[in-house]
Amino acid sequence: MKSLRIVIVSPALASANNGNWHTARRWQRLLWPHSVRIVQQWPDALAHADEVMLALHARRSADALLAWHAQRGGRGLGLVLTGTDLYRDIAHDAVAQQSLHLVSSLVVLQGLGIHRLSPELQVKTRVIYQSTGTRQSQAKTARHLRVVMVGHLRDEKDPLTLMAAARLLPANSGILIDHIGAPLDATLGQAAQATQAQCPHYRWLGALPHRQTLQRIQRAHLLVHTSRMEGGAHVVMEAICSGTPVLVSRIDGNMGLLGEGYAGVFEPGDAQGLAERLLACRDTTGGPVLMAQLQGQCALRAPLFEPQAERAALHRWVQDLIAR
Repeated sequence: MKSLRIVIVSPALASANNGNWHTARRWQRLLWPHSVRIVQQWPDALAHADEVMLALHARRSADALLAWHAQRGGRGLGLVLTGTDLYRDIAHDAVAQQSLHLVSSLVVLQGLGIHRLSPELQVKTRVIYQSTGTRQSQAKTARHLRVVMVGHLRDEKDPLTLMAAARLLPANSGILIDHIGAPLDATLGQAAQATQAQCPHYRWLGALPHRQTLQRIQRAHLLVHTSRMEGGAHVVMEAICSGTPVLVSRIDGNMGLLGEGYAGVFEPGDAQGLAERLLACRDTTGGPVLMAQLQGQCALRAPLFEPQAERAALHRWVQDLIAR
């Protein structure tokens, strides 16, 4: 394999500690032995040597995409569509729409994302599932149902639905909720503090290091993911590959990872529905059956998220980009 010089354009770098950065950093490792660097802006002093550009986010990486296309055309130019691209920007933002047509190839991160694109664009689009390592499920207490939600507090993640569901749970429900994430929206941080004060079974832990977050996912009985908008949430894959089933909002970004028949679903923004699903999982009669069903469905999806599968798909994409 000829080693190529690849530049990944990411709207966020390490300091942001968000999904775009984690995707870029993981791809940098998986694309070895190619030489890969990550930038926020392009061109820069090293741009002359770049042979392939992989850009994250149609709108926020638009300047880099336009600059590459002006110099070199579409050859070597690929774009990864995020959740805000697919489910917001490309519907009305002219800059994002232009980016779709500049590149020679598009990538979506879950199976339903391609349906947001026109037939013309679907022809040059592929699905690459993100990956995570397989981890042993840790011992889980029988005294209560331990639930974890992971995601920075911002509107797209809809943390208020989790907080409202926590308020709806009876104090003696036997359900304990840990909520992990930095308060990117100060108002949501205040809401988390207020919920914690009112609901002893809800704890907001703020931002935690990745290793500690993974340990809490491994120890939890369930991961809850309430998002309104997702390109394909990595934390859902981390839970599945840790042996922890998930309850998710019924949006394409979740169902494209889990499959349309997944049983652990509630409608977006439906706190009552989420609370009912949590209580059903805790129920001493039907809960074990439901939990076993969710566990089995998640286990069937886990092979999609293996690192070797993502690595092979990335290398095929890069080779196709340079061949064009």
